Amino acid sequence: TDYGSSLTVSLPGALQPHQPFQIIVRYTTADGPAIWWLDPELTYGNAKPFVFTQGHSVCNRSFFPCFDTPAVKCTYSATVKAPAGIQVLMSATQSTYLEEEGVYQFYMEYPVPAYLVALVAGDLTHADIGPRSRVWAEPCLLPTAISKLSGMVERWLAAAESLYGPYIWGRYDIVFLPPSFPIVAMENPCLTFIISSILESDEFLIIDVIHEVAHSWFGNAVTNATWEEMWLSEGLATYAQRRITTETYGAAFTCLETAFRLDALHRQMKLLGEDNPVSKLQVKLEPGVNPSNLMNLFTYEKGYCFVYYLSQLCGDPRHFDSFLRAYIEKYKFTSVVAQDLLDSFLNFFPELKEQCVESKAGLEFERWLNATGPPLAEPDLSQGSSLTRPVETLFKLWTTEPLDSVAAASSADLTKWRTFQTVLFLDRLLDGSPLPHEVIKKLSECYSSQLDSMNAEIRIRWLQIVVRNDYYPDLYKVRRFLENQMSRMYTIPLYEDLCTGTLRSFALEIFYQTQNQLHPNLRKTIQQILSQGLNPLPAIDTTAVATDTPAMVLEDKVSEATNGAISLRDVNVSA
Repeated sequence: TDYGSSLTVSLPGALQPHQPFQIIVRYTTADGPAIWWLDPELTYGNAKPFVFTQGHSVCNRSFFPCFDTPAVKCTYSATVKAPAGIQVLMSATQSTYLEEEGVYQFYMEYPVPAYLVALVAGDLTHADIGPRSRVWAEPCLLPTAISKLSGMVERWLAAAESLYGPYIWGRYDIVFLPPSFPIVAMENPCLTFIISSILESDEFLIIDVIHEVAHSWFGNAVTNATWEEMWLSEGLATYAQRRITTETYGAAFTCLETAFRLDALHRQMKLLGEDNPVSKLQVKLEPGVNPSNLMNLFTYEKGYCFVYYLSQLCGDPRHFDSFLRAYIEKYKFTSVVAQDLLDSFLNFFPELKEQCVESKAGLEFERWLNATGPPLAEPDLSQGSSLTRPVETLFKLWTTEPLDSVAAASSADLTKWRTFQTVLFLDRLLDGSPLPHEVIKKLSECYSSQLDSMNAEIRIRWLQIVVRNDYYPDLYKVRRFLENQMSRMYTIPLYEDLCTGTLRSFALEIFYQTQNQLHPNLRKTIQQILSQGLNPLPAIDTTAVATDTPAMVLEDKVSEATNGAISLRDVNVSA
């Protein structure tokens, strides 16, 4: 499979039932789906090699022998020897360093599933940003990381603790990884992994970190026992994330971010079809299928909508917070199935059980779990109207015929908008592309130079509009962007769009100019995009091209289903 192999150990027949025994496995691992080796030129500092692991969901079997299922949890210890000048970190509660021997020792004192064992090593330095938090990054990135997060993580942890009880993992540290990191963020306990590329997009950084903070309770402390019910971690973590942002940034901001994500959910549903089985919360996992391939926006947003619906049944979200605190206390350090959550919910609220809310027509719990299609109910986002209404107004002005470009241009100043407002506006323009030539021309005149100075989450969406509308005057900006990006999240969407339309040769030219700055896995993925429907591209001289671990869910299946028309902006989610 693309995620490694199983290891079966036959035990001696003389063992008695329940008799303790010890197994020692001596093994070597080099390249594997979980292990990412980077040459110095693939880091920001270009000074030292780098390695990190990404075990979610079932890749850690290629890292070390383990029961690679979320149903099994255990403590672990590790001894790591590294060259001088290489800092090693792991997702552990305790660590020591013997400098003379160059040996690090780690111990995780709480039971965790195998996928949460993580290691990173490279040219990393740190700074404290709170009483129980520090950031780790390459030296050239550390000042930016400090300026963006100093004091913030403690604020978010305190808000989460006020909602869901004590933070049980001791430290909450963050390490920023090179742009080769295949996803946006990963909630490894004690040590969240985040892609460095997100540092320039403040609001996305805030949401991503808070989401990983929420996983400390939902996913890490209490874990889904089967990958067929990933929503138990992701849906609850997304709900908790939004409770935290409401407490710290207000309901309007939370509603804006939710509207942006639900827009993306409906976009994905339109592309996949409402009858697609991957839109179920309880997804059927076939043998040999990587569970990560089933991870999509339904896991997050449909799961969130179900959890939000449960909270609304309680009348007051604070009552639901109390239930979630009790749920965490009851099940921490264990793995659960959906029935455990729902039974606990009904037992905590006996009046709801008496009302048979689980069988309410059209909103049955069983239907939430096993029906395909959109969420059965969505949250009321009217508290965000002060932020979403200007977006809707501007979009209508630009898409209503005949176009009044003067009125459209003067109705909003994008430089004063929040990032989520701008990306929501641009996403809706993308959905409407190709646009009339007059519209794209006037859009460029009004906004192109403004957008040049904004963050990458905004710029990539404008450049996708440029590509999908074959707007040649701004194509040089697409080239400039791709020449300076090494991350999957900012390269693949543009290459997919370029190869869907008439600009494949332009994409090929850029790729051959920039291929050496890309990780071999990313290089391989882009080659596949460029080769769709053509003879295979000439082989590229590269060593140790590892199996391409899916970076963003549904990438291959969705691209195939839509001839590449969907890009990763539609499925760009954190783990």
